[in-house]
Order: sequence, then structure tokens, then C-alpha cells
Amino acid sequence: MKKVLQNNLLLIISVLSLTVLHFPKSSAQQNVQEKYFRHLRYNHVSPHVELRGIHEINFQEAQQTSHYVFRYNKVNQLKEIINYHYHDQRRHPLSTIGAYRTVFRYTDTSEVRIFFDKKGDRMMNDRQVYKEQYTFDKKKFKYKLNFYDLDDNPMESNWKIARYQWSKNRKMVIEKRYNLKNRHVNISPYFDFGITGILYQKDGAPKGNYNLNEQLEIQENDVGVASYQDVYDDIGNHIQYSYHDKNDKLVKNQWGFAIGKNDYDNIGNNTKRSTFDENNNLIDTRDLPSNRIIEVASAASKKDTLEIKEKALGYLIALQELKPDLMKSVFHEDLAKRTLGYDPKEKQQIIRETSYKQMVKFAESWNQSGVKFPPKPNNKVIILDIYNHVASVKLISDNWVEYLHLIYINDNWQIINLLWQHKDVRRYKMKE
Repeated sequence: MKKVLQNNLLLIISVLSLTVLHFPKSSAQQNVQEKYFRHLRYNHVSPHVELRGIHEINFQEAQQTSHYVFRYNKVNQLKEIINYHYHDQRRHPLSTIGAYRTVFRYTDTSEVRIFFDKKGDRMMNDRQVYKEQYTFDKKKFKYKLNFYDLDDNPMESNWKIARYQWSKNRKMVIEKRYNLKNRHVNISPYFDFGITGILYQKDGAPKGNYNLNEQLEIQENDVGVASYQDVYDDIGNHIQYSYHDKNDKLVKNQWGFAIGKNDYDNIGNNTKRSTFDENNNLIDTRDLPSNRIIEVASAASKKDTLEIKEKALGYLIALQELKPDLMKSVFHEDLAKRTLGYDPKEKQQIIRETSYKQMVKFAESWNQSGVKFPPKPNNKVIILDIYNHVASVKLISDNWVEYLHLIYINDNWQIINLLWQHKDVRRYKMKE
């Protein structure tokens, strides 16, 4: 009997051991099919360049910072990307996603990408298309990309491209782009490269992008640029880009520099950008802000406070004293002025809009009779808040109560938004 108990005990232990070994993994353990990256590798060359996450972090780190989630299927294909990346640095449209969730679907010859917002609704990505479909040959070479709308009809991107076509020619990948009329399109609206040849590094990062003629010979564009070339560090940071003529000599691009260099902090934020001429002489350098460190504005100066009050009052004085030049100086040309009014015929409140030009015109003649205001107008300015380059003001006069937004632009405070109503509330439908 004792031996039977011992055998049963050994059997129970063996079963428990197997159960422990095959027990479903915890959520943390299951993350072998899920990876987290702070950034995407920079790409200003082509959608043919592989989408790749850089600066990998673990699950715990991802909960504390901006990141992307890459999820893979059982054969290690990307299944979806969740975009928790809230970095506010300007990025090239080819190196961003622009959607909260990107879903990948595969067949033997295609990869489809569909884009969703946080509500789960279909949306456009940063190329302003609803669906991207890549097509592969038998050797898994990516040779075509088509864009589609919500109804699966072909559509053009924001660069007027409906289709990319790729082929191999020696060491290069040849790229041609077409619109919906099947006409050739430049690489982008702001860069004059037609047929291009992409040269890759062994790790899949783009090394050079060349402007080609119909015979696939390297040629220069209108400003003398025949190629732009990229350098990445071991982590995947894009540290240098340069522009070259057909003889591979450095040449200035249309923006007036030949070399651009980027500095990064230890978590991949681009912290500095410098430009150089064709002789490697420094042209310009500037520090770049990042969401890692936020510098809060200091308190507003007395000078700012006085100027804001002066501009707010200047608007009323321009009306009262017929001073159109003063009106021009206090308002920004993109002024949005809105009036809360009441339509007695329709018996409902309405919004009326007034433009910058109309306000200047009013300053010329609206109070020509001199009876639109009391002999000694009672104008009062209350500054509600000032933060660096923006301010909010309440303006009270004999006739109106108004809320103003001002911006500090080109060394000058100006009124950009204005919302007002009559001081006498009897002009409106009373609140219940």
C-alpha cells in the first residue's frame, strides 16, 4: 500500500511538472512576438526602403515613453504597428506612418497595409492614401506599389503618385512613378528627380539615390544635383546626407547646402542639425527641441504686457478716432473676427465674420459721424494670460465685451483672433 502511494505521488509530481512546463506564458512572456521601438529609421528616398524600428526598448520602458509597437505573426511577418509615438519633431513623409494602427495582410505575392484611427475607423496615412499594396515576384523582390481609396479604387497620393514601379539593374533598384493617367511623376513635388536608382547598404539602409535618364545613365537635375547619399550609424540614426553631381563631387542643392549632419541623444532624438557647403565649411547649425526635455516659458516681461495692452486698445482707438494705419498695425492679416449676433426674423443666434480688410475699411469711415461712442470712451483691458508668444485678453468698452488672442510674430504683438458680443445682453436670446 505504501509503495502504491509513493508511485501515485511520483505520478502527480510528474504531471504537475509537465503542467508547469506547458502552462500558458504570462503576457510579458508572450511578448516574444511583440517588439517596442522609440523611433522608425529615417527614410527620404522611397517607400521601397524597408520599414524598420530603431532604438529597441522593453515593455516596461515603453510604458513610460513615446514608442511604436511592432507585432509579428508566427512566421515573423509584421502583423500590425501601433503608433504611440508622440515625438513632435518634423519628419519626412516617407519616414512616418501617420496612423494610429497599421494592419498588414499577406498573400504569396503581396503585402497590403491598411490604416486605422483610435476609434477603429479607416483613415489616410501620411501619404494621404487609404490602402497600400506591394507586389512581389517569386524571389520576394518588391516590384510594385499601388495606392487605393476606401472603395478599393486606385488613387493618387498627396504627391500625385498612384503607382511605384521597381526593377533591378546591376547594383541599383530602378524606380519609376506614375499618376492615374499613367504619366511619369517626379520623386516629390519639391525635388526634380525623374527615374531614380536606389543603392542599398547590406543592412537594407539606403546608401544613395541617383537621378537617371531613359538609358539609366546618371544625370544632373536643373540645379546640378545628380544624387543624394546617406550615412547611418550602427544604431540606425541618420547622421549625414549629402548632394553630388554626376561625377560624385559635392554640390549645393536647391536649398543652398551640400551636406547636412544630424546629432542625436542617447535615445535617438535628433538634437542638432548642421549644414555645410561643397567645401565642408559650416553654413548653419541649430539646436532642435525634443519631447525629452521641455523648457517652460519664463514670466512675461513688462515690455510684453505694455505692448499687449497697447495693441488691444489700439483696435478700439482706431475705430473711435478713424485711424486705418493704426488698425493695420494692431491686426494680423490672417485675422479671424467673429461676432455673436441675433437674427430676429429667424429668432436664433448667428455668427458673423469680419476680415482684416473690412476692419481697416471700418477704421476709415465707420465712426465718421462721431456718435458711435461716448465723448470719452471707457475702454478697459484685462490680460488673462501670456505664454511666450501667445496671449489672451479681455477687452471691455461702452459697447462691447470682447476676447482677443494675440501672437508675437516678427518682433511684434498682433491680434490674430477676436470674438465679441454686445455689452447689452438684451440684444440676445436670454439664457434659460
